[in-house]
Amino acid sequence: MLPTIISLLIYILILALVFYLIVWVLGIIGVTLPPKALQILMAIFALIVILYLYEALVGGGGLHLPGLRG
Repeated sequence: MLPTIISLLIYILILALVFYLIVWVLGIIGVTLPPKALQILMAIFALIVILYLYEALVGGGGLHLPGLRG
């Protein structure tokens, strides 16, 4: 159970980094997102994280990403 939670936290951090990099790159190239659109994207991100946590703790053992587990 502990390795599942640790790997889940790593995946969540990677997902957060990708989200931040996308927003940052869009800001550098001059495409600014409206604040309401950022709030909606952050809410979607939070719901994805809650879903992953629920699946890891209650469901079938967390994420099933075949490319990352070899």
